[in-house]
Amino acid sequence: MLVNLRDICAVAEQHSIAVASFNTPSFEAVRAAVEAAEETGFPVILSHAQGHEEIAPLEWIGPMMVEAAERSSALVCVHLDHCEDLSYMRKALDLGFSGAMYDGSFLPYDENVSNSKRAARMVANYDCGLECELGSMGTRENGAGHENDHVGQATYTDPDQAAEFIEETGLDILACSFGTVHGIYKGEPHLNYDVLREIRNRVDVPLVMHGGSGVSDADYQRCVEAGIRKVNYFTYGAKFAGEAVRKLIKDFEAKDSGSIVYWQDMTTVAHETLFEDFKHVINVLSNGQAPVA
Repeated sequence: MLVNLRDICAVAEQHSIAVASFNTPSFEAVRAAVEAAEETGFPVILSHAQGHEEIAPLEWIGPMMVEAAERSSALVCVHLDHCEDLSYMRKALDLGFSGAMYDGSFLPYDENVSNSKRAARMVANYDCGLECELGSMGTRENGAGHENDHVGQATYTDPDQAAEFIEETGLDILACSFGTVHGIYKGEPHLNYDVLREIRNRVDVPLVMHGGSGVSDADYQRCVEAGIRKVNYFTYGAKFAGEAVRKLIKDFEAKDSGSIVYWQDMTTVAHETLFEDFKHVINVLSNGQAPVA
């Protein structure tokens, strides 16, 4: 069932869980995310990042995501992730996306507010919730800085400014920066739970954690307990699927010269790996709660 971002995060708030938001730039990823939601009984968000346009054009992947959500027995939001171009957001809305994130976190505060307000007016004409970001993790979703030292040019979200930002923009959920980053960590992530709790104490909207890959299960659950209601996850799922495909090819090559790895074998192992990984993430973010669907 296709649901909007506000409603799916309201479910998370009601049950004190976080919804997994998986970037799904392939059929295998879309299928794995929806099936994981259906098997676990928890809602899920299918995301497409503007930075993934080159590997998964919106006009191709978007309709697939929307139809998969509409056909599913699970609660599924189809979400535009890290959109920096409002004309691109319009295209996603016209395709039926039920959630959208405007990311002005790299802009001066006033410009971020101004563009976020434009995004709010835009989504108001659709059955769509709006996510915006305040603070910066120092790396963009488009691939820049994918190997990092978890600090870079990151700027934690200011808790007092967060309340002002929400009031000025009219957003539905807030992406905040408290120590996570996009991509692969070179070491252990260092999350600032004091910042997260202070933000939670000052605002009345669901909070979002970006850079979910590489975070331990225990830290995931601490984030949920501190108020996170949506977690973005992509890099490690793609990493695990790639490793599974490489192992498949290596195993075939080790047999004999007549062995051939067909594309069906590779897509199957990629789907199965993503499915198991996505189920694990969903179950961790459910924080021990009973299925909600």
